Amino acid sequence: MNLMMLLEMAAGAFGERVAFQNGDDRLTYQQLFDAAGALAADLSDGRTKHLAMLDESSLALPVAVFGASWAGVPFAPLNYRLTDPELDSLLSQLQPGRLVTEPDRLSRLGERIDGDDGDFVSVLTTGDLLRTARADDAAPRDEPWSMDMDDTAILLFTSGTTGAPKAAVLRQKHLVSYVLGSVEFMGADESDASLSCVPPYHIAGMAGIVSAVYSGRRVVQMPSFTAERWIETARKENVSHAMVVPTMLARIVDALEGEKDAGMPNLRNLAYGGGKMPQSVIEKAMDLFPDTSFTNAYGLTETSSTISLLGPDDHREAMSSDDPDIRRRIVSVGQPLPTIEVSIRDVDTEEELPAGERGLIFVRGEQVSGEYRGKGSLLDDEGWFNTRDGGYLDEGGYLFLEGRMDDVIVRGGENMSPGEIEDVLLTHEAVADACAIGIPDEQWGEAVAAAIVLKGGKEASVAELQQWVKDRLRSSRTPERIDFWDELPYNETGKLLRRKVREAMGSGD
Repeated sequence: MNLMMLLEMAAGAFGERVAFQNGDDRLTYQQLFDAAGALAADLSDGRTKHLAMLDESSLALPVAVFGASWAGVPFAPLNYRLTDPELDSLLSQLQPGRLVTEPDRLSRLGERIDGDDGDFVSVLTTGDLLRTARADDAAPRDEPWSMDMDDTAILLFTSGTTGAPKAAVLRQKHLVSYVLGSVEFMGADESDASLSCVPPYHIAGMAGIVSAVYSGRRVVQMPSFTAERWIETARKENVSHAMVVPTMLARIVDALEGEKDAGMPNLRNLAYGGGKMPQSVIEKAMDLFPDTSFTNAYGLTETSSTISLLGPDDHREAMSSDDPDIRRRIVSVGQPLPTIEVSIRDVDTEEELPAGERGLIFVRGEQVSGEYRGKGSLLDDEGWFNTRDGGYLDEGGYLFLEGRMDDVIVRGGENMSPGEIEDVLLTHEAVADACAIGIPDEQWGEAVAAAIVLKGGKEASVAELQQWVKDRLRSSRTPERIDFWDELPYNETGKLLRRKVREAMGSGD
C-alpha cells in the first residue's frame, strides 16, 4: 500500500466527486488521478531527483504530492516565509530537481536555480504545472508506481524553532500507516467539506491531503488565513470539518465576539493542534460552537502527524466534570492512538517513569519515522523515538505536554518546566497568554522570568502575579521578573517562539 494506491482507490470509488477546491477552480478525484499521472510522466526524465514547491496551497499541491509519488520522486514543500539564506540552505539539498513556485518569488532565488548540472533541472509556476498536467493530450507515465514501502514520499523540513531546519524523511510506509490507522475509507459523505488553512510545509498540511483523499472528503483550500475570511468561507461552503492551530482559533473566537454562536450548523468537527491551547480559548470556542465536536491532535513531523487525540467525548466530560483531575484534561492532548505507544522517561537515565511524573516523551509505532536526511534514523534498538518534548501521563493515560525539554529552566541545579509555570499563570483571570523562560542569573545560573499578555479590560500587577504563582507552586518557581507584552511571538503553525522572548528579556530589552 502506498499514496498512489490510496488515490487509485478513491478515483475508482468516487471519481466524479470533487476532491480539491481553490476559489472557483476544482479537481475531481479522477481528474486528480489523471493529472498526477501526467506529471509523473513529465518527472520521469532520469535527472529529476526531487520535486520542490515554494508556494501557498493551490490545486497544484495535491497534483504535485501524488505525481511525485507516482514518479518515485520525493516531494518537498518549502516554507516561503524563510529568509533568503535559509532558503539557500534548503534548496541546495534538493538538487538536481524541479522547483514549482510563483513568478514573483523567482527574483528572490536568482542564480540558485539557473539550471546548470547539479542545479535545478527546471523551474515552473504552479499555473504551468496545472496546465501541463491537465492538458487534453497529456499522457500518464507508462510505468506503474513503485510498490516499495521504503521509498521516500515526502521530505519535510522541521520548523527550526530550536536550530537549523532538518529534512525529516517520511517514507510511504509511515504515511500509509497513519492514514490506515486513523481514517475510514469512503467515510465522508459527498456533502462533506474540509476547510484547509494549514500551510503545505506543515505536517498537518500533508497529512490532511492524504487523509481527505482516503475518506473521500472535498477539501476547500484557504491559501492565507484571516479569521474573518475563515468564518466567511466556512459559512459559504457549508464546511463540515476543519483543522486550525491554537492562534487561529483564538483569532476566530475574537472575531466572533458579541455573537450568540458561530452560525455554522454544518461544522461537525473542529480539530486543533500544533501548539499549546489556552483553556480560556477552548472554553469560549465550545460555547460559540455548541453543536461542534472538538478534537485536540498532538503529533510531530517525525511521526507523520497525529499520535495522540483528545476526542469530542473527552472534551465534553472534562468541561462538565467537578473533579479537578478530569477537568484538567481539557488542556491535555488526550490518549495515544491505538497504533502508538507512549513512554515517559527520565531525562538523565531514560528509565521509564510512573504516571504523574514529568519527563521526556518517547513514542513508538509504524507511522513513526524518526529519520532525518543525512543523519539517518534516530530510533533506538527497540524502535522508540525521543520527541524531545517534555510531559507526563496521568493515571487515566492522558498525555500532558510541557514544551521542549531544551526549554527547561535550570535554577540552582533544579530543573523547572516552563509549561508548569505558564499553566498556573493562565489560571489567573486577567492573563490571556504567558511564556516562562530562564534568564541569566549570577547567583542561581538561571532565574525564572515571564512575559504576560493581559486580557482586554483586565489588570494585574507584577506582585499580584508573583504571589499567584508562589501560592500554587514552590517559591523557587515564582518569576523574579515579569514583563507585560501586547502579544507573544508565534510562528504561522502556532508554535510559541520562546527563543524570541528569551532574546528580548535575556538582553534586558
